[in-house]
Amino acid sequence: MLRGEIWLYNSDPTIGDEIAKTRPAVIVSNDEIGNLRLKVVVPITNWNDTFSEIQWLVRLEPSSGNGLSKTSAADTFQVRSISYQRLIRKLGVLSDEYMQDISKALSVVLKINI
Repeated sequence: MLRGEIWLYNSDPTIGDEIAKTRPAVIVSNDEIGNLRLKVVVPITNWNDTFSEIQWLVRLEPSSGNGLSKTSAADTFQVRSISYQRLIRKLGVLSDEYMQDISKALSVVLKINI
């Protein structure tokens, strides 16, 4: 379970506007932190063209490498720590370019200069 990998995970139970159900998520936590039982993930949702102007949503195109079946969005506003037990199975890995885009979007959400 490494940074950049996309895993199917179970996000239920959720509360309020939290993104729900079993869905893909990309691991964004630093691999060098150690062998923790938590992973920081960014949930992935279906792409909608209205998302193109929202700076915390990163458009992801499907590929054999990332395991996505349709155009999707990494929703960095929904970043969260989850137990590794919520991770069901690995779907694929995102490219370095996508991970850089996600890192930039996270820096906007968290107001961190990178």
